[in-house]
Amino acid sequence: MALRSFTSLSRARVCCGRRSALGVVSSDSFGGLRALLVPSSERKPFAGERRRRAAKSGMEDSGRWALARRGSSIAGPDAIEHVARTLLKRYGVVFWRLLAREAAWLPPWRELLRVYRRLEGRGEIRGGRFVAGLSGEQFALPEAIGMLREIRRRKDSGDLISVSGADPLNLAGILTPGPKLAALTGNRVLYRDGAPVALFAGGEVEFLETLDPADQWDARKALLRGAVWVRTTASSAKLETTRVEHELERQS
Repeated sequence: MALRSFTSLSRARVCCGRRSALGVVSSDSFGGLRALLVPSSERKPFAGERRRRAAKSGMEDSGRWALARRGSSIAGPDAIEHVARTLLKRYGVVFWRLLAREAAWLPPWRELLRVYRRLEGRGEIRGGRFVAGLSGEQFALPEAIGMLREIRRRKDSGDLISVSGADPLNLAGILTPGPKLAALTGNRVLYRDGAPVALFAGGEVEFLETLDPADQWDARKALLRGAVWVRTTASSAKLETTRVEHELERQS
């Protein structure tokens, strides 16, 4: 929205203030909020006025304003089916509790359920009980069923996988027992053979299972390495490794 096109910036301030309070528009910077909160006696003088008072913030410095997305933007059967197929490709197996970390603007489960039932009727996907201990209908791609059977027969490898708390795979406390981890970028959840064993939040490591000292060291190292920015040059990588080792020694 080009604020310069308004005849009066005071009118723009009033309009943006009212619509911002209703959640209809939003600014791309904190300058917009400052422009709405600054008292009238401290606002920046408008063009044509000859006041010499020092200005703290004005509408002309408030950045860009745009309409805020409200409600679900997914409408129509084709769009809903596209989302349903995308979720199937992402997870292989889908059910209602798996969508807890997905975006709030996705279609509700009842609409996705209609699509999955229709795809099952066509023979494109399979319905059944693929994940034990969870209620509700479950659907899976045919190739995912074969992979699940292979994983069930495979012996545990002990591989550690660190996932950001903001990742949709942060399902600790949702699909598994134990505490939940806030969906923040700086948080980490550590999986071993598909089960969460440790959480990293607020600079502290919390173990969900009893591990021996060697496994605890590996788990802390995996979590802290995932929580810091790893540089690519050899010298900086060495410094980053030293930093991680010092952090591990401090917490141990």
